[in-house]
Formats: sequence, C-alpha cells, structure tokens
Amino acid sequence: MRILLVEDERPLAEVVRRGLSREGFVVDVFHDGEDGLWAATESTYDAVVLDIMLPKLDGYQVVSRLREAGVWTPTLMLTAVDGEHDQAEAFNLGADDYLTKPFSFVVLVARLHALIRRGAPERPVVLRAGSLSLDPVRRRAHRGDVEISLTAKEFALLTFLMQHKDEVVTKTAVLESVWDPAYDGDVNIVEVYIGYLRRKIDVPFSVTSIETVRGAGYRLVDTDEA
Repeated sequence: MRILLVEDERPLAEVVRRGLSREGFVVDVFHDGEDGLWAATESTYDAVVLDIMLPKLDGYQVVSRLREAGVWTPTLMLTAVDGEHDQAEAFNLGADDYLTKPFSFVVLVARLHALIRRGAPERPVVLRAGSLSLDPVRRRAHRGDVEISLTAKEFALLTFLMQHKDEVVTKTAVLESVWDPAYDGDVNIVEVYIGYLRRKIDVPFSVTSIETVRGAGYRLVDTDEA
C-alpha cells in the first residue's frame, strides 16, 4: 500500500514515515503543498495524509485542486487546531477524514486502513436532490438558478444529507460526520442547524426537502417527492 505524506514539520514527517513503513506501507514524503500536489497528480497512491498548514499551497488548496482535477484518492487531513471551521472546510473541499494534532499513531493507521478499504470511486461533481444542487468542490449551493449562501457548518451538513439522500440519518450520525466523533455538547445543535438549513433551502422556495422522521432522525428527498 502506497501512501503520500505531505507534512512540513520534518521531524514529525520522519516519525510518521518510519512508523507507517514498519506497518508495511510504502511512504513518499513531501514538505510543501506544491510538491505534494504534483506527486498526487503524477503518481497513484492508496491514500494521502495531508497537513493543512503547508508552505506554498496549504492543505485546503491542495485537496481542492486534486478534486477539481478529478483525483479522488482518499485523503486524511491533519490539523493543529481543533476547530469546527477547519473540519468543515476540509470536508467541504473533498477530504475524507481528519485528525487533530497531536494524534495517536494507532488511530492514524486504523483510519488509513479504513480509507483504503473504502477505496476511491469516482464521485459526482455536483450532488442533486430535485431542484437543489450542491457543488462540493466549488462550495456552491443552488435551488434552481438561485444561489444559496451557507455558512461552513451549514454547507457541511447539507453535503452530508445530500450524500445520504433518501436515507434516514440519526442525530448521532450527523454529529459524528459533521461535527466530531468526540463531540460531547448538546445533541440538539443538530436540530438548530437543520432549522437554519430549512430556512435557507426550503422555506423561501415553498418546498420541503428535509423531512423529520419522528424518533429516528432526518431525511433529505427530491422536492418532487416531498
């Protein structure tokens, strides 16, 4: 299994490289975003481990350009800041997972194995649910021809719902995917943000695309079926 590691902290990069090598991975290491982007587009990898704070091009720019180029290699982002904006931004741009520094090496290996097992099927450029469309790469959402302005968290939530269109998703699943698996705050934050989304993507257009499934969670459907 071949891994691309893009990390500008050279001592950390070397520690991770050695550890992954002992686990049987073949690891290519680069220390800035430009070189990392070049490597990811010129060679085939099973997964990419990508720091957010990089010289030349930051991790956000790298993953965004990869997705724009149609490179869907599973990507795990490393962030030194445990903030929801960093996490949401990473997912919005097409990252598949993230870890906050300092991280457990055991967890890193487990996450990489999970990403590799999942693989990298080509993903649609634009997600659609009836007249609602969402472009994860360009971070734009529309209802018909009308563009809808969303915050980073609202965009991340809508992306998750559209990726699971017609499925009932629980509050726990939303929290783990859109917030943080370790989130221990009020679960009602999900209801709050569902309300924010409805007021932006449904109410002004007199449609109901986000359904509440009593006792189960939420489901996003095509407006023609709502």
